Amino acid sequence: MSAPTIRTRRTADADDAVERAREAAGRESWAEAYALLRAHDRHPSRALTADDLSVLADAAWWSGHIDESVTARLRAHAAFLAAGDHRGAGLASWWLHFEYAGLGRPAAAAGWLHRARHHLQDLPPCPEQCFLAWTDAEEAEQHGDRAAALAAARRMTRLALRSGSPDLLALSRQAEAAVLLADGRRAQALALLDDAMCAVSAGELTGMFTGWLYCLALTQCMEAADLGRAVEWTNAAMEWCAPPWSGRPPADPAPGPAAPGAPAPLPLTVPSGENPFRGVCRAHRVQVLDLVGAWDLAEEEARLACREVPVDCLESAAAAYYAAGDVQRRQGRLDAAAVSYAHAHELGRIPQPGLALLRLAQGRADAAVAGVELALACQSDPRHDLLGRARLLAARTEVALAVRDVPGAAQAATDLEALAGDVPLLRAMADTARGAVALASGEAALPPLRRALAGWLELRVPYEAAQVRMLLAAACRAAGDEEAAALELGAARAVFERLGAVPDARRATALLSGGKRRRLPGGLTAREAEVLRLVAAGGTNRDIAHALVISEHTVSRHLNNIFAKLGVGSRAAATAYAYAHDLV
Repeated sequence: MSAPTIRTRRTADADDAVERAREAAGRESWAEAYALLRAHDRHPSRALTADDLSVLADAAWWSGHIDESVTARLRAHAAFLAAGDHRGAGLASWWLHFEYAGLGRPAAAAGWLHRARHHLQDLPPCPEQCFLAWTDAEEAEQHGDRAAALAAARRMTRLALRSGSPDLLALSRQAEAAVLLADGRRAQALALLDDAMCAVSAGELTGMFTGWLYCLALTQCMEAADLGRAVEWTNAAMEWCAPPWSGRPPADPAPGPAAPGAPAPLPLTVPSGENPFRGVCRAHRVQVLDLVGAWDLAEEEARLACREVPVDCLESAAAAYYAAGDVQRRQGRLDAAAVSYAHAHELGRIPQPGLALLRLAQGRADAAVAGVELALACQSDPRHDLLGRARLLAARTEVALAVRDVPGAAQAATDLEALAGDVPLLRAMADTARGAVALASGEAALPPLRRALAGWLELRVPYEAAQVRMLLAAACRAAGDEEAAALELGAARAVFERLGAVPDARRATALLSGGKRRRLPGGLTAREAEVLRLVAAGGTNRDIAHALVISEHTVSRHLNNIFAKLGVGSRAAATAYAYAHDLV
């Protein structure tokens, strides 16, 4: 066979490999496309076109090779520029901005965004300009200019409609919904978001836009406290992430044994063949599982999410660690919770209000008050994350009541009511806070607490419903209805035991004893136990004297007796004893 014939056959084989790679990319078999194009590109005599280099960049990104994706995208930009294709060069520039931003290189990202504008802004309307409009909307929102953000989002919608691209149209709907949600126009925003998610659930979008829409929509509906949409879309997202991708290795093995709260290894890249969105979607699922009471599964999923998130989405790992800390705290595993909150903080999340409630459980009331108040003060835009602010206000109510600051608790409950509006999840939180304040103030607590219980039961949030039952039991006892109190306590204890909320289950069991006196630990008298409870709540001698209508000298005498009986030498040690023996 002659040399020209051999060269012709090799050229035909190479062309066939590129064509097969394009076909694989068309059906989103990214590992296959990556292998074919990478093998072709390694040969010194073979050149890839600008479009094929863009496909190689996409395939490398989906296959977890972020650095190779950037390199291929740089070459694609140069090839588009050499051919005088400013639309192609502009789109490649925007993608380089996106990838560099994800890799934590803001200067490079800003430079490529400037280039994208240079290439695209003076052209007639084209689909590539949608990405610039999207970026403009996000930047305006970050600067608090909602009018400019909305104008940019609607410009994106007009460009998307003109392009006829389902991908761009769905993304533009989401972008406009984000601005409207931040502006408090909830009904309009959710209508747009539902429209975008219809395209996702119907399978009308390509993989990248499907992943983007799931991640963005899940973040938005959690921040908007829309539990129903969060549950529905989280389940759909995990189903989308679950099917095997071409070249994907077998499913993850079960995570190996680890110390409670120990950090999961964070990969620098997503393993080849994995869906890069899976870890982020799983982190959202952890938050939903936590709310609906699937705590064991939530903690397991949190560990997996921390292993799966790509390096440009570490905030998702932080959210997973935080949710795991909440589970561990409520189960009484305080040391493990402290570790999880610390990991969340290392990854950039302020671990509040969970950390404040942990400090309260540890008897460090001053730290709890300071933590939750600082977190509330640091919220730059309360409307941006309704659920986050509501949780802070609910915790502020709980902490204030624990230190007997009833006016402070009442103000936090009032702020929470103003925030709640007609959002069912927030409404249940507000009714709970108002009922707790009313109970502490000796006011009519039963109406708000019954509304709160109905709200939590309708939402199917078991832990919060059980906590309200504990408050209802106290209100029923105050009204002299012991039978109703016992029913509420029994129902609460059953939920706590199922969830593994050990401290709460013990408390419910103790309260179920009704009027029966239990033997106090350490030989304490009933009055000494009362003094110790007030010490554990952070009360000074003057506070305790005022609460018990005794002199400060008598308080000092009781404290001396308590320290001697318990073998402790400080208020902090006595507080720790009180928490360890369920006296608080």
